Amino acid sequence: MIHVLLVEPDLLLARNYYDALKTVGYVVTAVPSAQAAILAADEAKPDMVIMELQLVGHSGIEFLYEFRSYADWQSVPLIIHTHVPPSEFAGARELLMKELGTHTYLYKPHTSLRKLLSAVHDAVPVE
Repeated sequence: MIHVLLVEPDLLLARNYYDALKTVGYVVTAVPSAQAAILAADEAKPDMVIMELQLVGHSGIEFLYEFRSYADWQSVPLIIHTHVPPSEFAGARELLMKELGTHTYLYKPHTSLRKLLSAVHDAVPVE
């Protein structure tokens, strides 16, 4: 079973994503913050991460740097699913994609649940 760590501060969205991911067969741990995500990743050893960049306490970028600093998590596929428009990262796309190893960047207002699930399917490691 593929284990997905979902980092989503909006509880309603987190519940919808959690339910959709579980329905298609993923094991899901949903957390609302970067600190909870680090603790959950340490306990659950996720196969992939879906995260919002706008987090309470840490920015999503700070979380990514911390997450990628651990050897066990350097190759875990990561999907950014955020309200932050891609244009705000136009100059930093290489940072997100190469240095921080993000697999996909999805802008929430333009992303259907079907598209999110498709991106997860494309990013998950083959068992």
